[in-house]
Amino acid sequence: MCSPHGDGEGPSQGAPGADEAAFSALLEDSAEDLYEHAPCGFLSTLLDGRIAKINTTLLGWLGYERDDLVGRRTFSDLLTVGGRLYHETHFAPLLNMQGEVSGIALELKAADGSRLPVLVTSTVRTGSDGQPLLIRTTVFDARDRRAYETELLRARQESDSERERLKRLNTTLQQTLLPPTLVNVPGLDVAAYYHIASTDEVGGDFYDLFPLAAGSWGFFLGDVCGKGAAAAAITSLTRYTLRAAAVYDADPRAVLTNLNTVLNHEYNGDDPRFCTVLFGLLTPIGDERGFQVTLASGGHPPALLMRADGRAEFLYTPGGQLIGVLPDADIATTTIRLGPGDTLLLHTDGLTEAHSASAGGRYGDDALLEFAQTLSPTTAHDAVAAIRDLLDTFGPGVDDDTAVLALNVSPLASEEQE
Repeated sequence: MCSPHGDGEGPSQGAPGADEAAFSALLEDSAEDLYEHAPCGFLSTLLDGRIAKINTTLLGWLGYERDDLVGRRTFSDLLTVGGRLYHETHFAPLLNMQGEVSGIALELKAADGSRLPVLVTSTVRTGSDGQPLLIRTTVFDARDRRAYETELLRARQESDSERERLKRLNTTLQQTLLPPTLVNVPGLDVAAYYHIASTDEVGGDFYDLFPLAAGSWGFFLGDVCGKGAAAAAITSLTRYTLRAAAVYDADPRAVLTNLNTVLNHEYNGDDPRFCTVLFGLLTPIGDERGFQVTLASGGHPPALLMRADGRAEFLYTPGGQLIGVLPDADIATTTIRLGPGDTLLLHTDGLTEAHSASAGGRYGDDALLEFAQTLSPTTAHDAVAAIRDLLDTFGPGVDDDTAVLALNVSPLASEEQE
């Protein structure tokens, strides 16, 4: 049997040595080729910055001949004015202290005057005695990265612009869902406030005060489920339905019954919609000072009554059901006398559902009642201002819009009514 390497004769003898020599020569050629034509730029400079060696790749990027740079120019000469200042004040001192600086974004000047964005990493090569000999620099072409960053910035600016446009649109739409001004009622101090939890979406809170026949006035405050365009559409329908129903029949129970019929008819499919609402009727009490208030509730948080003598209490209307859910909703009513110095405060649940750090959770009805007791007696404007300040203390804890409407009988109500 013959050995794998033959019998000592033939061309195969001595081949391994020839192959090793060829492979060694190939490695040398490959190393040089890799240096010259690497996918990044290589640059070696003396300690004074003069260019001692530069590869073909970097020369091609910059448009120079080798003799234009080697021994004639410094690395700093290749930088833009801003890059040269950064090199002198930051790059070179850091390199001197640390021996290496990595991933610095700079711009190089090409032979034709154009600019080449690059990422630069430099290291100091030292001798056996630890003394610096030269500086080796690797240069990465950052044009694609710069283009990507520019496109990313453009997209971000467009996104911010669109977001700002959407905020303005939402704010404008929100304003159209609220009365521009509250009607003047002789003998009554009226104030309202709308707190927007987020400008990204339109909320569904609403309120209004408007005149009716025979010297009476209607008012309401409520909250539509959901947010966005759908909630805005229901809010608009609710406001106009309440006004129209009150003109036809001002009895608060009848007004909310009509609203319930409309919402249940329009939104009783796969995506049912509903709202909570308080509707009130203000009627002057003859020659007496003050107003009679009949208040109907459709599942809404109770109003607060702050008396002139300092007492504060909720006007509970138990049994009132959500408006729009059932074909025949139960509407709860109550009637009170609002005398001189008394204040009636209506609010949506964005206030009591807000997160309070002091309460360790939701603010809640009990805390609101205690707050009202500290305010009473008060005026409509002072009460709304206090609620506004309270909401500000919650900061980001207010995650739902909040509407507030306050009615206060002036101490001179009887004279003003006359």
